[in-house]
Amino acid sequence: MRAIVIREPGDPEVLEWTDVPDPAPQPGEVLIEVAASAVNRADVMQRRGLYPPPKGAPPYPGLEVSGRIAELGQGVTQWHAGDEVCALLSGGGYAERVAVPAAQVLPIPRGVGLVEAAGLPEVACTVWSNVFMHGGLSAGERFLVHGGGSGIGTLAIQAAKARGAHVTCTVGSAEKAERCRELGADVAVNYREDDFVEHGPYDVILDLIGAKYLARNVDALATGGRLMVIGLQGGAKAELNIGKLLTKRALVHATSLRARPAEEKAEIVAAVRGHLWPLLEAGDVRPVIDREVPMADAAHAHTLLEQSGHVGKILLTL
Repeated sequence: MRAIVIREPGDPEVLEWTDVPDPAPQPGEVLIEVAASAVNRADVMQRRGLYPPPKGAPPYPGLEVSGRIAELGQGVTQWHAGDEVCALLSGGGYAERVAVPAAQVLPIPRGVGLVEAAGLPEVACTVWSNVFMHGGLSAGERFLVHGGGSGIGTLAIQAAKARGAHVTCTVGSAEKAERCRELGADVAVNYREDDFVEHGPYDVILDLIGAKYLARNVDALATGGRLMVIGLQGGAKAELNIGKLLTKRALVHATSLRARPAEEKAEIVAAVRGHLWPLLEAGDVRPVIDREVPMADAAHAHTLLEQSGHVGKILLTL
């Protein structure tokens, strides 16, 4: 088969579409014939040599795919060859085929196309586990997501709104602000012109920035607020005022998804299927796809992601 190989750490040009060994499903796994994958910030970090795949994962980038099941590993009974599915991966999605634990596979939601479903698993599992499972966002609470125009942001806005929260997001342009309001954001704060703290307080904050926003995020938390940190685009080290956390009885919870044990991923995937998939099938939430790029041209897709002009997900298609 062919896959995108990272020749060496570097710029997008190090990504090469080339022949690699065919994967085979191990016991408890399925082999998926890939229709599409999606580009995530983690893929960019891996390309730069900053985020190696977990032990045992394929060396190729790609944390989510959609496609058709081509083969079942020993002991798999809940899926059948030919099923149209999408899946959460530890790596290997930039390829023609990928093997994945059966418990990390999801059916394509009714009303969602096979290709566009490739943009769902990673963001759906990230948003649901952080905002709802760990963050405990409930109806009537105030929610802030940074990077409202990102893949995670566009889905988080819709899911939080569908669950009855008041939703605020940060964006970098008037165009992105308008798109986010169309998706259900009550307030879109242009961080180049305004301060999100002034629009708080918030019960749950989903943060992709990290150190740069830590102090202001804590300032913006309501009493009993929960700050969920899932990214480090603004750095990894900052000073934390524990006194403010004590006064607010607030929580700072940092998580990652890729390196979690298989059992935890299976639990998250099951929760996504039980709670978020019905919202997709009802039309209350939908994948937001900015554009599709041929997988062989993954370097161009990475360049687009790093320019941050997109809204939603950039897909790689076969």
